[in-house]
Amino acid sequence: MTILPGPRPPRLTIRPTTPADRLVLERLWLLFRHDMSEVSGALPDASGQFRRERLDAAFTEPGWRGLVAHLEPADGGPASPVGFALVRGLDGPSRVLSSFFVVRGARRAGIGRQLAAHVLASFPGRWEIAFQDTNPPAVRFWREVASAAVGPEWDEEHRAVPGRPDLPPDTWISFTSLPNGPT
Repeated sequence: MTILPGPRPPRLTIRPTTPADRLVLERLWLLFRHDMSEVSGALPDASGQFRRERLDAAFTEPGWRGLVAHLEPADGGPASPVGFALVRGLDGPSRVLSSFFVVRGARRAGIGRQLAAHVLASFPGRWEIAFQDTNPPAVRFWREVASAAVGPEWDEEHRAVPGRPDLPPDTWISFTSLPNGPT
């Protein structure tokens, strides 16, 4: 009896963004900001766009970097963009995860954890990651990511949102990741 191998599982690829990724990231950005509007209360402007300074900076500013994640289906069809991460502070003492997003259809499959681990391993050093306490899935996710990256060696604190006294403080996790560490 011959046992045929099963179908190839989907494969996640993560790579730095290039100018060719701009349109895809602009579309994912709208989904990200729409999801975040539930927590932040932010509304799109008259043209239907959300603020996008951080997205633009990832393509134009020194010390910023974007990464994009694609899921390649088992059948060999075209890959689908499923998430992104924007990092700032690469030219300073601390890296800051400025934005992080995984599309809803790809959540709870480990893609976010793989993307986060890849980002942390790509830029070892001091990290700061912010999230809102009013977003319970983000609270759990980032605490688990920090623990997976550095065990119990991370700190958490609340910081006021600059220029927004009307908003509750953000929660910030900070730690130092090592190259090829547990991430």
